[in-house]
Amino acid sequence: MGKSELEQAFLMQVRAVKLPEPEQEFRFHNKRKWRADFAWPDLRILVEIEGGVWSGGRHTRGSGFIGDCDKYNTATLEGWRVFRFAGDHVKNGMALNTVERAIFGSIR
Repeated sequence: MGKSELEQAFLMQVRAVKLPEPEQEFRFHNKRKWRADFAWPDLRILVEIEGGVWSGGRHTRGSGFIGDCDKYNTATLEGWRVFRFAGDHVKNGMALNTVERAIFGSIR
């Protein structure tokens, strides 16, 4: 599955500031086929870039939203820190800043 433009933009930002390279389309659950857009498994960090927030995409419709709740709650129960970002978060740098803080703490 190809990366969305937002996912590509986020990955470029990560690389530009030389954060550790994330695993992409990381399967974090051994029984379900759940994947995260990006993961730093050694740090137990998962990142999801949510597209279609304003256009009625899968993540904002009933069954998609409920499925995402199950996915994110299970990941949290299994010790993952789950970060979800909309397109605006990627574009304004908030996604990158949040992940930097998660990786390095609030002071780098």
